[in-house]
Amino acid sequence: MTSEERRRREAYLARKQRRKRQRTIQMIRRGVLSCLGVLLILFVMTKIFQKDDSPNAVQAEKSTPKVQSAQMKNKEEFQQKVIEKAPDFQVDLLTPNPYSRPQTALEKVKGIVVHYTANPGTTAAQNRSYFEGLKDMQKTKASSHFVVGLEGEIVQCIPSSEMSYASNDRNVDTLSIECCHKDETGQFTQETYDALVELTAWLCGKFNLPVESVIRHYDVTGKECPVYYVKNEDAWKKFKEDVQKYLDTNGTEKKEDAP
Repeated sequence: MTSEERRRREAYLARKQRRKRQRTIQMIRRGVLSCLGVLLILFVMTKIFQKDDSPNAVQAEKSTPKVQSAQMKNKEEFQQKVIEKAPDFQVDLLTPNPYSRPQTALEKVKGIVVHYTANPGTTAAQNRSYFEGLKDMQKTKASSHFVVGLEGEIVQCIPSSEMSYASNDRNVDTLSIECCHKDETGQFTQETYDALVELTAWLCGKFNLPVESVIRHYDVTGKECPVYYVKNEDAWKKFKEDVQKYLDTNGTEKKEDAP
């Protein structure tokens, strides 16, 4: 075989090898595309069969928005009875200051928080004076919208449109009521209890609050305040029942505003 024939044969074999490689690459590409197509079909079929088209599922899907809408409507339509006659209380507002009356506007009254003074034997006036004195002591921040005394006297320290320093994270949307007590048990006198029921019911009517929105300081932070109602859950339940009973007995339906 001459050198020219050898060159031609080598060129022929090289061309043949290249065509073989090209066919192999094409086959691999077709195989990959076929696999991807199969995987895509399987994915789509899985999604289709995962959808729950049962009658119960379809019914739930249709009814859920209606149920949610009805619940929102009922919440919006809630109307607490109103106590037309306000309880007797003395308005003795604190001097505006950063430590007990910052004059920060409440966002909206969404609840009422009950506290106890933790100063056995002190009066409503004395506790009001303590809050007033914080502007001079400047050691801590504390106050309350109302203080109920041992004899059932009530002193208002902060307007219901302003925030008090009493209930931590709930300062911005609640009214606070501090209650005096005779001893370390924190149990209120009957006079204090009766005045607290009347005041709480009146506030519930005034701000259209359900009795469920009446809470303890304990329910906000876990602090044992008011201690007697933290240690005696049944007594706390009874208090809220008495507030509801007062509303049912003495409250009237709110009159619709004239057009």
